[in-house]
Amino acid sequence: MAEPSIHESRTNPYDISTIDLVDDGYEVKQSAIRNKYTVRDGTGNVVLRGKQKMFKMKEEFPFVTGDGADAFTVKAGGIMDVAGNYAIVDAGTGEEVVVLDEDLSLFVENWTIRDPETGEALATIRSKNKLLSALRHLVSVANLVPNKYEIFDADGDHVGDIEGKFSLRDAYTVSIDDAGDVPREAVIAAACVLDALENQ
Repeated sequence: MAEPSIHESRTNPYDISTIDLVDDGYEVKQSAIRNKYTVRDGTGNVVLRGKQKMFKMKEEFPFVTGDGADAFTVKAGGIMDVAGNYAIVDAGTGEEVVVLDEDLSLFVENWTIRDPETGEALATIRSKNKLLSALRHLVSVANLVPNKYEIFDADGDHVGDIEGKFSLRDAYTVSIDDAGDVPREAVIAAACVLDALENQ
């Protein structure tokens, strides 16, 4: 009897068919080239690589697996007509999996991961340091101080953290304690995207 594929064995409708991120922690590191990222799992294996496509009308961040196969793309302006939103498009199905919606109120860095059709909130990523968040938007030198974020599920329960590290290049550790229905792939992608966008 054939083994079920990664996609068939899943029950979460927000999973991505091309990857299987099951670890509780990942490291997201920026390369020497701006807005190019490598994601490693807990054992140090590369599971994703992403790079912002430059000189496009809309921002686009294609990601590939550690083996170089297309995984997903984060594209500016999804189906939902929300300012500052980014859709994660599954490379295997061509469908939007989730939408990342940025809230820029008072310069605070908050992101909501939403259902692409209903707009329902699935998770939220919030900056832990509101003063630092505001400074990062106003003073470029503040970008040298790593930011920290908390991840909450749809009920407002804490499920993980994104911790910036002091480094010559931006590096983040993404920890997911008890993700439940929180889409891990979307959280990892958001860690890359929010770093790239907030340092522009």
